[in-house]
Amino acid sequence: MLIRGGVVVDAGGERHADVRTADDGRISEVDLGLDPLPGEQVHDASGKLVIPGGIDAHTHLHMPVGTVRVSDDFVSGTRAAAIGGTTTIIDYVTVARGDDPMATVATWRSWAEPSVIDWGLHLTFTEAVPESVVAAGVEMGITSFKLYLAYPDRLQVDDGTIVRLMRAARSHGALVTLHCENGGAIEELRREALAAGRTGVLEHARTRPAVLEGEAVGRAAALAEITGASIYIVHVSSAPALAAVRAAQERGVDVKAETCPQYLYLDSSRLEGPDAIDFVCTPPLRDPWHAEELWEGLARGYIHTVATDHCPFWRADRRAGVAGRPGGVIDFTDIPGGLPGIETRLSLVWQGVRAGRITTADWVRLCAEAPARTFGLWPAKGSLAIGADADVVVWDPQRHQPLGAADLDMAVDQSPYEGMVVVGWPELVLSRGETVAADGRFIGELGWGRYAARAPLRSIGG
Repeated sequence: MLIRGGVVVDAGGERHADVRTADDGRISEVDLGLDPLPGEQVHDASGKLVIPGGIDAHTHLHMPVGTVRVSDDFVSGTRAAAIGGTTTIIDYVTVARGDDPMATVATWRSWAEPSVIDWGLHLTFTEAVPESVVAAGVEMGITSFKLYLAYPDRLQVDDGTIVRLMRAARSHGALVTLHCENGGAIEELRREALAAGRTGVLEHARTRPAVLEGEAVGRAAALAEITGASIYIVHVSSAPALAAVRAAQERGVDVKAETCPQYLYLDSSRLEGPDAIDFVCTPPLRDPWHAEELWEGLARGYIHTVATDHCPFWRADRRAGVAGRPGGVIDFTDIPGGLPGIETRLSLVWQGVRAGRITTADWVRLCAEAPARTFGLWPAKGSLAIGADADVVVWDPQRHQPLGAADLDMAVDQSPYEGMVVVGWPELVLSRGETVAADGRFIGELGWGRYAARAPLRSIGG
């Protein structure tokens, strides 16, 4: 295909250029005034942007959560991603305590095989593992490992385990990603709330205050500082967490951070009212002023990427509760947490360009280039350079798209952005040169996605 007449935006800058894709699924030419070859399909991108396919570095597809499961599997989730302009995802494999990590990876890979876009995996540990497990993960192209500083009942590990994994990751050129909240303090606040009869949804946010996110980010950064590890803080939601990231960066710690659209657009007022249960995620939604700080962090480069933490549930499953008790959810601690976003991420961040909060170059960097560099996918992904995978999005900056559940392709029956209409949506989406979405419709093929083995990292820069 030859994509003509658009404005190309990638690591090489913003310029008028045509983009040609070759039969091998890679980009073969980027130049101004390219003429069509015999038999070549031509797409007119006049008035449009031509950008690398988005990379969502934080998803949870098909994942069981207590007695329920997230509503998107690897088919529905990757279809929706493609429609929204994302051509690669990295999903989190969560290894339960006592389970074999490599067996769990095999299970996730079997779930992911029908994906319609390319996919990679992170590996989450919930207990100490030998260094050989880290080495085995890196050997199979998993070069990032996640630890939790929260949820002591099932996910949290202690600081000693964090230090040991950081040392092993550094030795093998891998990255440690961290969910940062002070789990012990939060559990105490939750117990106090329940004992006092405070069981409503808003208590989810009140018992997970921003200061405890900031404390955990600072602690993770301190452990990275003493081990020399490269770390990545997932889903930064608050000003204290961002301040801790910035302070660590300024003293030379190798730390990057992501935020998610829900923390840029939604706030804690959503946790009140009849539909409050549908807005539970962790970290929780914050007061509106935190979003202003996060936008500033994106513009100034303290926050490195925007991912989604895509973790949707059917309304009925949320109300059934994690524990599956008769009668469903009885208090805020039993609500399955997570929000959808895999389809809407690029457009929601694009609204920041329209509002003058970030530049077009920032948008491409946050949603494509930086995830590729950070997670060992560069330069095949996140780039429109010659030889890169032809993951290409033609972006219509004027297309109006409502974000109600009925208007989206994600497996959801409730949208956190119900009633919102964004301006800017993909016109055409290519995955390795093949059209997977056009004009808001999926036209790809089941199983087209390939496993994206990722390169070891010697620094967080890729």
